[in-house]
Amino acid sequence: MNIISRRSLRATCIASSVAVAMLASSSLFAADAPTTAQAATAAKATFKEWTEVLAIPNDSVVAADIQRNTAWFEQAFQRRGFRTQQLANDGRPMLFAELPGNKAGRPTVLFYAHLDGQAVTPSEWQQESPWKPTLKQRNAAGQWETLPIDQLYTANPNPEWRLFGRASADDKAPIMMMLAAFDALKTNGAAPAVNVKIILDSEEEKGSPSLGKVISEHQALLKSDLLVVLDGPMHASNLPTLVFGNRGVAQATLKVFGPRQDSHSGHYGNYAANPAQTMARLLASMKDDDGRVTVAGYYDAVKLDDESRRIMRAVPDDEVALRKRLGIAQAEKVGQNYQEAMQYPTLNVRGMQSADVGAKARTIVPGVAIAELDLRTVPETDPQVLLGLLKSHIEKQGFHLVKGEPTDDDRARYAKLASLDYAQVSASSMAVRTDLTSPIGKWLRSSFNKTYGKDPVQIRMMGGTVPTGAMVGALKIPFVIVPLVNADNNQHSANENMRLGNYIDGVRTLTGILTEPFEPFQSK
Repeated sequence: MNIISRRSLRATCIASSVAVAMLASSSLFAADAPTTAQAATAAKATFKEWTEVLAIPNDSVVAADIQRNTAWFEQAFQRRGFRTQQLANDGRPMLFAELPGNKAGRPTVLFYAHLDGQAVTPSEWQQESPWKPTLKQRNAAGQWETLPIDQLYTANPNPEWRLFGRASADDKAPIMMMLAAFDALKTNGAAPAVNVKIILDSEEEKGSPSLGKVISEHQALLKSDLLVVLDGPMHASNLPTLVFGNRGVAQATLKVFGPRQDSHSGHYGNYAANPAQTMARLLASMKDDDGRVTVAGYYDAVKLDDESRRIMRAVPDDEVALRKRLGIAQAEKVGQNYQEAMQYPTLNVRGMQSADVGAKARTIVPGVAIAELDLRTVPETDPQVLLGLLKSHIEKQGFHLVKGEPTDDDRARYAKLASLDYAQVSASSMAVRTDLTSPIGKWLRSSFNKTYGKDPVQIRMMGGTVPTGAMVGALKIPFVIVPLVNADNNQHSANENMRLGNYIDGVRTLTGILTEPFEPFQSK
């Protein structure tokens, strides 16, 4: 188990025990949640603010964009009575906000979201500009057609309408939902039942490389008991969802070397080994026909008990529809179902290259073949351990591994030459998970039950990577991801969109969470 995973589990126990003991000896600060109608009214009242901030570009690599977005959100939180502070970050400030009136005897919840977005290629968007929020509805043919933006501000907009624009869902919508939730509480005369802190990341789309450093520099400011992450899509069923973990990611570059330079295939074919074919055999040795990694020990640390499998089977995945959407006849057999497959580390070839293809292809034996790999990790599998196992596997296939380019002596001595390069994995790219039976899980389930009358979809481990590792490692607190946006939002690609019904329900979800007392749960 990696260091951050051990810290995460230890922190879950410590923070949860402290919170339970603290609340057991104190009075609870209950608050009535706004009604469904009040939450919807508050949501609709923020639509103009939403379109205003979506018009501000937020490319995570453009410092000026980030500064404008941070300033906009700072003013929005200040208007609602929050104390705010911009957290310096090499020209891309993050934003901290705290609701005054913290009370002893109840836990402090840190809510995380991010204000930056992916880059855009405007020509790929089916609208005037990715930065001009555009209201659309599906027509009878199933195509999206544009509506006048003023219709968004009517009393009863259709929940099936969608607002298109970069960051409309990922991740400005959840921030706006949070602002609307506090508007609803104020209208209802209610105060949160927990102490509230908020951090808005400015580099999530770059992998949050500075998040751990920023948190370390502001430990006292960000000190909290629980972490709620407002990012990612809901389950494909669009049912209320809780996610208790996320995989991490490590990347590596594998090179297989052939002749010293690209060589004439007529003169040297059948004589100089082609590194592209050698690479193909090497990669093929790493997985079997069922998609399972054959690197010795790769899955050994993962142990799934019956209760975990029961929880995963309960997730309402439509795997027939999933395979149809992906355009595949069958799934790999790493797990018994989609959810179980997410509990194991992956070994993925994300790109390959060996000379040119198409019209530029030449009649050569290439000098080198390159494969870019990514390894999705889980809390039980330290990325450095997996990379070590991969290195051993390559050597067992008869390869001599070199650093950089092989020397003349290497070329004279070894028939099979390769290199495997990888960087240290950052804290933001580590896998972390919170136990589903933890107090934070019980608190959120209780809130969802009161809001929706039933348990949410509970996902033990999502497949993607979000920067929870940096926060859990630095703050040592348990976390849960609460996704609020529609799964088909096209995040990171052209025509990103947000379903209005999800926006309104998201405000309802957040008002329920904010007004749910973190009661001491007695062990059975």
